[in-house]
This record gives sequence, C-alpha cells and structure tokens, in this order.
Amino acid sequence: MIDLGEVITAMVTPFNNDYDIDWQSTDKLMDYLVENGSDSLLLAGTTGESPTLTDDEKIELFKFGRKKFQDKIKIIAGTGTNNTYHTVELSKKARAAGADALLLVTPYYNKPTQSGLVKHFETVSNSVDIPIIVYNVPSRTCCNINSKTCVTISGLKNIIGIKEASADLRQIAEIIRDTDKDFKIYSGNDGDTFAIVALGGAGVISVASHIIGREIKEMIGFIKKGSIAAAADMHKKYLDIFYGIFMTTSPIPIKKALNLKGINVGPLRPPLYNMEPAEEETFSKLLSKYNII
Repeated sequence: MIDLGEVITAMVTPFNNDYDIDWQSTDKLMDYLVENGSDSLLLAGTTGESPTLTDDEKIELFKFGRKKFQDKIKIIAGTGTNNTYHTVELSKKARAAGADALLLVTPYYNKPTQSGLVKHFETVSNSVDIPIIVYNVPSRTCCNINSKTCVTISGLKNIIGIKEASADLRQIAEIIRDTDKDFKIYSGNDGDTFAIVALGGAGVISVASHIIGREIKEMIGFIKKGSIAAAADMHKKYLDIFYGIFMTTSPIPIKKALNLKGINVGPLRPPLYNMEPAEEETFSKLLSKYNII
C-alpha cells in the first residue's frame, strides 16, 4: 500500500504575468511546501486551477514534480474530468509522466447517478495500474458520493482512498466505519480535519498547509497519539485560518496569502480574479493576526 503521508498539499499553480506557468516559482514553491510539513503534493487539483490548465500543462507539471523529487516525495496527479474516456486518457498520460497516484473528482455538471459513479470509477481503475483517490466535493460538482456508493467504490481495483469534502460528518463516519481499514479517508476541507482524523481518517488534502503546514501536521500527530485536548486546542486556534482561506472562491485567498507572504505564485487565470478590496483588507488583517504576513 502506497504511503502518501498525513498532510498532502493541493498545490496552487504559479503563473507569470502572461498567465503561463512560472516554472522557477513552481520549483521554489515545491521546496517551501516540503520544508514546511507537506508529505506529498497534489498537482493540477482544483486549488491548482485545473479547469483552466490544458492537458499538456498538467502533464508538464507532473513531469516537473517527478524529475525534481525523484523518489523522495510522492506526486499525486489531478486527472479527473466529467468525461470518463478523457479521464482514462489523461490518467494514462499522468502514469507515464511518473505520477505516484491519481486524484479523480466526481464528474461535474452532467451529474451521474450513484450506479453511474461506480461505473465511471470502475472504468478508470480498470484502465490504469496506479493508486487512485476519489474526490467527493458536491459543493463544486453537484454530485455527492453517498456512503454506500463509496463502500462499493472502495472495493474496486486500485482505489485506495477518498478525499471527502462533503462536510457531512455522518456520511464520513459511515465510510470510515464500513470500509476496509486499509482504505484511506482524507479530509477535503481544512476545517473538518480534526473531526475526520479523530474518527479514524488518514489525514488531509489541504489548502491551509500552504501557510500552516507544520501546525496541521502537529495537530494530526496529537490526535493519533491520543492527545485529543491538545489537538482540539490547535484546531480552535487555527479555526479562523481554516475557514478564512475560503472566504471567497478558492484558490483566490490562498494565492493572495502566498503573494503577501513573499512567496511568488503570480496571478489567477480568468475567470478567477483578485479579491474585492474589502475582502482583501479583512483577509490581510487575519493573516497579520497569525503572523503569517
């Protein structure tokens, strides 16, 4: 079973002022994240602005990460789309590019049924020989993987875990209860990490780890050692960060935080744009409160 660690950062994609990928900044960002608590990196996920990345750009990102880290850090490739056969082809290319695992979001917009979701993931899993994490984020896809469906999917070839961003703790608890102990449940919302790990989850695929990665790792460590009170104190301490980075559409705030912190990640690709002035003022005060900037 592949070990992806406890803190997986869903990395932003740095762009230059022409909106091309800034490879020098990408290199520096990767080093910074690994030095500050990230066990693995997810590339070309939602936080990486995957909807506006071309397939060629995604593959170049995967190749870049693999070449940079060799076997030292696991690279997870975001290859999910709302087209099963496109997902298969992109997943095959990611595997060839050296990705260690895949993250497959539920098909968005076309809203498959629960049985359709099983068939979608089964088709992909039977087409590639690489570990797969499914990604449930109904707030973006309008398509929820319910707990019974997740249990079925967990038995498919190569499916090793789920990134759960439904914020439905009953559903998540049922998944943890009813799946095999080797099936990994990762929090998909930073604000849910404490609860999910306390329930038996493996860790988090995080956005906040861009700026408080070591702290999140410490909190998870407390939970797994049974120091629940200490972990709860950390969760409460960083609660405003966990939710503040989603005060407007992600990854708008986290890119702003990194740029304010002096870690150049450049602009957002349209249709995403900068925060409104009032939002930026509120967010900057929050970051200053935590001495992040």
